[in-house]
Amino acid sequence: MFVNLLNYLLIAIEVLVIFNLLIIVHELGHFLAAKWRGLVIEKFGIWFGRPLWKTKIGGIEYSLGCIPAGGFVALPQMAPMPEALEGQSEHTPAQLPQISALDKIIVAIAGPLFSLGLAFVFAAIVWIAGKPTTESETTTVIGYVEKDSPAQKAGLQPGDKILSVDGHPVKRFAGMVNSVAWRVVRSEGDTIDFEIERNGKVLHVACGWTKDKPKSRFSRASLRAVHILPQDTLVIDNVVPDSPAAKAGLQHGDVITAMDGEKIYNSVALVYRVRANPEKPVTLNVTRGTEQFVATMTPVLMDADGEKIPRIGIMWDLGKLEFTHPSPLQQVADSITTVFNTFDALFSRKSDIKAQHLGGPVKIMETYTRIFDSDQGWRLALWFSVVLNVNLALMNMLPIPVLDGGHILLAMIEAVRRKPANVRVLEIVQTACAVLIIGYILYVSFFDVQDLPWGIGRRSETQQSTPAK
Repeated sequence: MFVNLLNYLLIAIEVLVIFNLLIIVHELGHFLAAKWRGLVIEKFGIWFGRPLWKTKIGGIEYSLGCIPAGGFVALPQMAPMPEALEGQSEHTPAQLPQISALDKIIVAIAGPLFSLGLAFVFAAIVWIAGKPTTESETTTVIGYVEKDSPAQKAGLQPGDKILSVDGHPVKRFAGMVNSVAWRVVRSEGDTIDFEIERNGKVLHVACGWTKDKPKSRFSRASLRAVHILPQDTLVIDNVVPDSPAAKAGLQHGDVITAMDGEKIYNSVALVYRVRANPEKPVTLNVTRGTEQFVATMTPVLMDADGEKIPRIGIMWDLGKLEFTHPSPLQQVADSITTVFNTFDALFSRKSDIKAQHLGGPVKIMETYTRIFDSDQGWRLALWFSVVLNVNLALMNMLPIPVLDGGHILLAMIEAVRRKPANVRVLEIVQTACAVLIIGYILYVSFFDVQDLPWGIGRRSETQQSTPAK
């Protein structure tokens, strides 16, 4: 119990460190650019809220707040920001010298550039250290087709290799770039066209789709699904003592290649085979090193989360895990593609993907928590930070007041008009946009909270270390 608490505490610290690093580096870009261009800098704060520590050096107040959520730079010569974010300004606009529109643009764009630079730094580390890559990220072969699903009714089968979805070539099952999963949820027609390869022949399958019932009326709207899973290698992680699998001689590291004489492509197939026929013996083809043999066992009722269900006592490993070394440029390019794919889906009238499907700070923190709780935590966290930094850079470049892109837009308007905008108007616009953005963050955070797995660390029945039922 004590060890688990220490583990969760360490994960929480890791999440806070990397999450804050992303935002502080962004704000540092604004700070250094402002110093370079000679702007008045009132404050540079790490974290928000009542200061735990502060000091003044060279006319700039440096502080450490009590709310660990990033940082800020108070630049009164830029468009005025709401007092709730940066505190009350020490100067009025009339007391400060005017700065050029170019200076404002340079200072505004420096934050996104620093975020992009940090993305390349993280990407370079991932390039050297390697990114843990599962089979679902490298295969488009179907491993399991759910019974009575749209995929089964359309004729898709385990072992089919998906070449394209709705005319878009795919290279992986999961993710948002060239993936099967993304192309399914992003589809817009009454049917989804799958181009597949089966037994050396290329076929086209028109597949229907369905939407799962939301967990509750407060959950996000469900997206399209055809209910297929990718191929994975069935590697045994553990065998429950005195279970049918243990009595049949199965061991850690054994690979299951066939079930009841037919090739098996995903562990879920075995799970449901055991559930559907609990009294019927199951025959497994097993590979152990260079040795191959057949093991037969009959499921028994075993305890699982307080209930007795039929299973054979196998705990699955994650399957084949490889370390890929994508170049920094490729990682950043994929992250940019992800952002543009998201906006393309949001602004398409026929798309099922809406604003509620985006994630906010809660989702980001939950994702980092899951990542750090995994065996390859830091490697995956660095890769995810590349994606997040690119998102931070591009989202901040949107021409919305309060965001960096809004500052750039206002500076360009000022350059065209050859005079600054009315300060009072700017204050109203900035405050209104800040309220809208905060409101949207609260909106998506509401859905993020509904999605939280309150049992973090527990694995579902088809994931690592899962009994085959």
